[in-house]
Amino acid sequence: MLIGWMDSWIFRLLVNLLGYATVAIPGALLVRYFKNKKTLDTPDNCIFKYVKLFVHGEEDTRLPEVIGNAHSAKPKASTKRKVFTILICFSGLQISYLIWGLLQEKIMTQNYHNSNGEVGKFVDSQFLVFVNRVLAFVFAGTYVSLSKQPKHIAPIYKYSYCSFSNIMSSWFQYEALKYVSFPTQVLAKASKIIPVMIMGKIISRKTYKYHEYATAVAISIGTALFLLSGKKSSDIATTTTVSGVTILIAYIISDSFTSNWQSALFKQYHMSSVQMMCGVNFFSCIFTSISLLQQGGFVSSFMFLMKFSNFLWDCILLSICSAVGQLFIFYTISEFGAVAFVIMMTIRQILAILLSCLIYQHTLTLNRIFGVLIVFSTVFLRIYLNHRTKHVSSKPVVENNQKV
Repeated sequence: MLIGWMDSWIFRLLVNLLGYATVAIPGALLVRYFKNKKTLDTPDNCIFKYVKLFVHGEEDTRLPEVIGNAHSAKPKASTKRKVFTILICFSGLQISYLIWGLLQEKIMTQNYHNSNGEVGKFVDSQFLVFVNRVLAFVFAGTYVSLSKQPKHIAPIYKYSYCSFSNIMSSWFQYEALKYVSFPTQVLAKASKIIPVMIMGKIISRKTYKYHEYATAVAISIGTALFLLSGKKSSDIATTTTVSGVTILIAYIISDSFTSNWQSALFKQYHMSSVQMMCGVNFFSCIFTSISLLQQGGFVSSFMFLMKFSNFLWDCILLSICSAVGQLFIFYTISEFGAVAFVIMMTIRQILAILLSCLIYQHTLTLNRIFGVLIVFSTVFLRIYLNHRTKHVSSKPVVENNQKV
């Protein structure tokens, strides 16, 4: 019974949280200690200089008009160039995230075989989070170093909050595949609008229109229809579904916090998206590496890697697709806006479900197909209504500049 409990996702989650606490608690105490320390202003002290950047950030000497007009300074591109660029962005997002999704499902659900006839299944979700974050940090750090970026003024420690929620959402995402199918997971991601709206109200004091509430409910109904239309063959299947749904709810909550916290940071400190990517992944590497060292996760994962060489290439390709995909996300949003990006990613989700069903032979009943149609038709309706409302409305919506 004890061994069974130690193999459960709840036990693994608690152990991970304990590992993160060994980093977060001392870090929080140090931040609190140095916040009111005047010694940080001591000149020519390299250590205090970096501690000050970590705790207080850098003084904002930028002019307001420079911040507000940063994007308007871009030269206008020709129509042909715009079409070519949007095709590149669309292709990049589809290819990187479709491959990423298929690899994610393969690693967490399929058996690995080697030339000796041995069979094994990889189970450490946290190691996958780590390898993704390391490469993403390297990509973002290189890009920030080689390109012109706005002055960074945010206290570095503030990235740790959304970093923690980000690694938790990624861990829940991988862990969920042990209990629910990949199409179910994709539908759950599409239905996270209600938690995002709730977090937006709590963190940023955002207000929403009636059609946003209505479409959010419709998307959730479609997802529930898809999830509840699956075949249940035993009590074990029911228990597995309950675990899967619980993990997906935890994923949605943590991911909703991440996006709203990042939005608040963008609004307050005006950093670039790649600076955000670099800061978040920096803390993610620290959290996951410390936890893996404490649990012996590096040793067990490398032992698995040595036994099954295909796993190495899957991990490398998974990490590359994740990092490249993030860069495409930031570039697409900066060039074409959030609406174009959401449409592209919605198409990607539809294709991901179809590919997963074809390759891994998931069954699609009529009720499940109807649930998928409800979700994605409502997503497109929501995009259209939001776009129309922005153009029709004569008065812009002013949101509170809530500090975090």
